[in-house]
Amino acid sequence: MEGFLGDAYLWVKAAHIIFVIFWMAGMFMLPRYFAYHSQCEVGSAEDAKWIERETRLMNIILNPAMIISWIMGLSLLVNLGLGAGGWLHAKILLVLALSGLHGVFSKWQKNFAAGNRTKTENFYLKINELPAVFIIIIVIMVIVRPF
Repeated sequence: MEGFLGDAYLWVKAAHIIFVIFWMAGMFMLPRYFAYHSQCEVGSAEDAKWIERETRLMNIILNPAMIISWIMGLSLLVNLGLGAGGWLHAKILLVLALSGLHGVFSKWQKNFAAGNRTKTENFYLKINELPAVFIIIIVIMVIVRPF
């Protein structure tokens, strides 16, 4: 493979895909955790357990997976260049939006830890579908390259 990655290209691509899978797994889990967490009483033992679960998910899986996905993805981008086509620009835009959603989830996680709950269980169950919409469109952009 040409570009600065040379023979490492496929290894970097594989790592990118692996860490995107980890990131998406966490993005699917966290809103579901919020839905369950929203059912318990603030300050209860169950509340404390959900806070610990959400914090661990964010700190051990979500944040590192997103960061490594970005590092590997940017390496692939530099190797490929921006002239690859409109599909790449669409993918970048969607990944930026998905990263913003990650930031929103992080804020909600901190709100739960502080005892601030303004959304319903139903809201979190619906939001739980949003990462799936992003990843479906992103995969189509990368594999089908419609433009």
